[in-house]
Amino acid sequence: MSKLKSAAIAAFLVAPFAAQAEPTGDADAGEQNFRQCASCHGVESPDGETFHRLAPTGPNLWGVVGRQAGSYEGYTRFSSSMVEAGEEHGLVWDEESFVAYLQDPSGYLREVTGDSRARSNMNHRLRGSAEDLYAYLAQYSAD
Repeated sequence: MSKLKSAAIAAFLVAPFAAQAEPTGDADAGEQNFRQCASCHGVESPDGETFHRLAPTGPNLWGVVGRQAGSYEGYTRFSSSMVEAGEEHGLVWDEESFVAYLQDPSGYLREVTGDSRARSNMNHRLRGSAEDLYAYLAQYSAD
C-alpha cells in the first residue's frame, strides 16, 4: 500500500476523534456566560436530571457538543435554514462552528448554506467568550 494511501486512511480513521478535541475555553467562566442563554435554553440529561431548567423557547443544550445542527428530538422550532445546515451541509457543533454561530447566528447559517436569505431563529449574539460557553456545555453530554 502506498504511503499516501496509508496516510489518507489514517486521517479518515482519526478524524472523528480529532473533532472531539478538548475545549479551549474556561468552563467556569462559561457557566457565568450561560446566564445569557438561560431565558431560552436549558440543560437536562436524558434521565431527567436538570442542570438548568428547560425554557420553552430554545432546544435543550444537553449533548449539543457533537450534535448535528437542527436535530434535537422532540424540538420542532428550528429554522428551516438550521435544519438544512445540519441535514444537507453536515453542520455538527464543534468548537469552531459553535463559536462562529454565536457571533452571528444568521450570518453563519448564510455562510454554511450559501443562501443569502438563511435565517436563524436565535437572534441573540453572545456577549463574552463563546469558547468558554462551549467548554461549559461540553461537560453535559453522554460521553
